[in-house]
Amino acid sequence: MARPRRLTGVSYVGPAAYFVTTCTLSRIRVFDDIEFGREAATLLVAYSARHSFAVSAYCLMPDHAHVLVTGTTPEASLSSLVRIWKQVTGYRWQARQGQRLWQPGYFERVLRPDEPSLTVARYIIENPVRAGLARSAASYPLTGSSVYSVDEIVDAVQIDFGCRWRP
Repeated sequence: MARPRRLTGVSYVGPAAYFVTTCTLSRIRVFDDIEFGREAATLLVAYSARHSFAVSAYCLMPDHAHVLVTGTTPEASLSSLVRIWKQVTGYRWQARQGQRLWQPGYFERVLRPDEPSLTVARYIIENPVRAGLARSAASYPLTGSSVYSVDEIVDAVQIDFGCRWRP
């Protein structure tokens, strides 16, 4: 699979919000292994903080990951964050299973400044519900945020926005 192209004229550095999707190699169901999924989620939050990003929401589906991150400093680099997270999790998966973890590249969407990030966060955490993997966003073990609880995301969107976001 070819790497997705980045937008021309966008640096992907600084205080912006990004909705990122990355898929496992050959869409293998890596995150059916909940223990490894929790490890990958912990690493995502840790490396995001080290690279000046807040994780508004994440969801590790069986064969792909959705993440909403926001740069918190002018130096926050999306490509650096995604590269290190995929490298570290890929290394750990390789050590466990003897196979590569990720497809090359990732897909991203830069949120507009007027776009409510909690709406996108809700879209992300409800992915397992839409896919029939969980009855509620809170019951799926591989969703979370470094900023909000899952309940806060669901409640805030119902109160403040009341609309569904679509990628």
